[in-house]
Amino acid sequence: MKAVWIFALILTFAFGGALAQAQPAKIPRIGFLSAVSPSTISARVEAFRQGLRDLGYNEGANKIIIEWRYADGKLDRLPALAAELARLKVDVIVSAGPTVTRPAKEATSSIPIVMAVDDDPVGSGFVASLAQPGANVTGLSALSPEISGKQLELLKEIVPKLARVAVMGNSTRAGNGQMLKETELAAGALKVQLQYLDVPDPKNIETAFLAASKGRADAVLVLRSPAFLAQRMQTAEVAIKSRLPAVYPWPENVEDGGLMTYGVNINDLFRRAATFVDKILKGRKPVDLPVEQPIKFEFIVNLKAAKQIGLTIPPNVLVRADKVIR
Repeated sequence: MKAVWIFALILTFAFGGALAQAQPAKIPRIGFLSAVSPSTISARVEAFRQGLRDLGYNEGANKIIIEWRYADGKLDRLPALAAELARLKVDVIVSAGPTVTRPAKEATSSIPIVMAVDDDPVGSGFVASLAQPGANVTGLSALSPEISGKQLELLKEIVPKLARVAVMGNSTRAGNGQMLKETELAAGALKVQLQYLDVPDPKNIETAFLAASKGRADAVLVLRSPAFLAQRMQTAEVAIKSRLPAVYPWPENVEDGGLMTYGVNINDLFRRAATFVDKILKGRKPVDLPVEQPIKFEFIVNLKAAKQIGLTIPPNVLVRADKVIR
């Protein structure tokens, strides 16, 4: 009887071990949520993917599953898309911008959320502090107070008699207030007068440039906003038509016809977002992962755009550019 019992026990262990070996390892699932279309942020998406590949996560090779969700510029779709990712119980949600982070945070308080980029996560109420996020949100901040000052300095270098600058942004966008405050401080130091123009929707872009011209603006400074990113070709065309030098927040604006950009290297932030995903998948909690700030910046000039508005970029400005589009 004892021998039978031992034999049964051996079979149980053997069968249990074989069953455990037969069960495949759980494949991590990431939710990626964007306010705009895939083509609008294709370089950023590829930077994020490359960051994952560098860490050994290969999409489509049984290493990771990414649930891509894009609102295609229709911001009212974001809450439903965020709720959908929460229902799927993904392991982590990657937010492609502050417009996305809020609906993601409202959709779940338990699934970790990684901000690929955010202008002012503390001011927006997404985290308690950069050092101690305090909830289920962490990631990367694009907040860098010196950016606005540098943008205005560059405008003053290419427009020596610069006295009035039209600042275009979206007052309802998280982080807009902080960006405007920094711009005002920089303008005071450079003795430049600002004209703030609210652009809550892409349909307001042309109206804003008309207002800038009527207000006798010498140049335009565009704040970060989905409207100017999604409609970057239209924005560049209207700026050229208005013959107004403009500095933009993202490289995509300049690659699609805008004059120049100085700001955070956005692709680097998206690449670094993959490291947060990796740490969370390995068991770290967002509350224990401090929000990181930008470490790479870029300055790009489009000489084609300069020629179209009859502007000559000084050689001492061009030599400092990371990239010149001819």
